Amino acid sequence: MKRYKTIMLLQTKNAVIYGAGGSLGGAVARALASAGAKVFLTGKKLNSIKSLEKDILASGGNVEIAEVDAMDEQAINDHLTKIIGRNGTVDISFNAIGWQDTQDTPLVEMTLADFIRPVNIAMQTQFLTATAAGRAMIKQKSGVILSLTATPGGIGYPKVGGFGPACCAVESFSRDLASELGVHGIRVINIRSAGSPDSRPFVEALRNGGDQVKDFITKLEEDTMLKKLPMMADIANVAAFLASDLAGKITGVTIDVTSGTTAGLNYKVPMIPFR
Repeated sequence: MKRYKTIMLLQTKNAVIYGAGGSLGGAVARALASAGAKVFLTGKKLNSIKSLEKDILASGGNVEIAEVDAMDEQAINDHLTKIIGRNGTVDISFNAIGWQDTQDTPLVEMTLADFIRPVNIAMQTQFLTATAAGRAMIKQKSGVILSLTATPGGIGYPKVGGFGPACCAVESFSRDLASELGVHGIRVINIRSAGSPDSRPFVEALRNGGDQVKDFITKLEEDTMLKKLPMMADIANVAAFLASDLAGKITGVTIDVTSGTTAGLNYKVPMIPFR
């Protein structure tokens, strides 16, 4: 398991994570717990987050779990009410549920249902969880709301179906929400990843696809400026930093952790030998 920074940046903070059973949601939960936050893990089914709960407890972290459907407004509100009632505040909200996207199909060959599904899921869950957190944070005059997108949020990308537009929509929503909540002392930030080779989808694809998937990952690495993809710990450590007071003046932006994929075409420049 990857190591996460152990600087206690988030002591006394309460963090709710939606979709904690996913690989990146779990990585962020571990990082926040390692930084001192009490993490409230949620999943549509408890079985998806029980092993993560054990891992965090074994590492000395403070954790609670709950079955919450992050597409259900009442369930989200009830869960936050319980957290605040028992703990006083909700300081960090992070949504990483899956969007059920269909990829590897050209847009002109895709059905409307497959295209629109990730857009609908992404916007519904982000709106419900972020605005619920925002209402709670307005009362306490502080808080951080985080979201997660990927490379297609920053550049045109082929064969990603509705996932690309969904990323763009989440990034726009994050900016707009930040513009409204900033006056209340609340920061809203999106994190953009390039895909992590150690995340569950990549690991499973490598197990089933062999050399073809390895070639695909190599191509993704070659498309970055740094010639390497961010690992889950890289994304998680950025999330912990953004949730902390060290990032206290960062809001209304997408923090790009794509190793330079979305920054321009410089990554096409061949490496120049040092002389």
